[in-house]
Amino acid sequence: MAKKSTSQIWIEYAVVRVIFGFFSILPRRLAIWCGMFLARIAFPFLGGLRRAGMRNLEIAFPEKTVDERAVILKKSFQNLGRILGEFSQFPRATPKSLAEITEFDFETEEKINSEERKFYEAERAKGRGVILVSPHLGNWEIAVFAYSALREPLKYLARPLDNPQIEDLTVRLRTRFGNQSINKTNSVMSVIEILRKGDILGILPDVNVHPKEGVFVPFFGVPACTTSGVAMLAHRTDAMIVPMYCAWDESKKRYKVGYGKIIEPVRSGNRQQDIIETTALYTAEIEKFIRAYPEQWLWIHKRWKTRPPGEESLY
Repeated sequence: MAKKSTSQIWIEYAVVRVIFGFFSILPRRLAIWCGMFLARIAFPFLGGLRRAGMRNLEIAFPEKTVDERAVILKKSFQNLGRILGEFSQFPRATPKSLAEITEFDFETEEKINSEERKFYEAERAKGRGVILVSPHLGNWEIAVFAYSALREPLKYLARPLDNPQIEDLTVRLRTRFGNQSINKTNSVMSVIEILRKGDILGILPDVNVHPKEGVFVPFFGVPACTTSGVAMLAHRTDAMIVPMYCAWDESKKRYKVGYGKIIEPVRSGNRQQDIIETTALYTAEIEKFIRAYPEQWLWIHKRWKTRPPGEESLY
């Protein structure tokens, strides 16, 4: 990707600041409504993203009709508008206001039993590190932000935006309550140290990666190239992998932060196979979240773009 000029960087930043500034002075509910309205207006004009989204939904839900998939995709776009509206409110958010709209439960749809919860708390008390893996579902920005305000600060891996001014703005907001952003590039040793110290690391691993960076595991029944980094870090640091999601609950008018089954790194002695199996285990938990809230996942990303050798493109 070509490096942006100084003028381009500042023009983009000015546009973002104007939009963000307008949203930030609105009451929260109005900001969210405006964000969702903006998403509805933009939807018809984003043909490439719509096509990618519909193809992804065809892959994931072959049993659904075209109309059913279209409804899911439209709601997915509106969810992005909700994220924008909520993000604009971060400058004036407080732990109290976040507690009013966010519900943290150490449970899944199937309910994590008390023994697993006791195990988690006991391992944390021993100083064991945690890798929180979350999909781009619901409001992942609220998940990280509220976690630091209501539970404890964490470190999170992120690829910096290509506009440094916009990147600085987003990082300042995300880290208001003590979170720390870790650049994905050349971060292995620092991340290992974080986990060995018993800290929490947040990662969003539900995106397509290059074959050199990932392994193929089932995702909606279709092989998807998924980062091997999570499993490798868990093996190297003995960290627990805890799947987490943050979905909007319309009936409660709150975000529900739920958890999947705690994943222990598989240790059979065959390192490569262990990495694949560990990756498959947490990916299966992420799939459960998406199946529960399909209208809140980021369907416009080409999740199955990288194919196993010899396979034709799915797009």
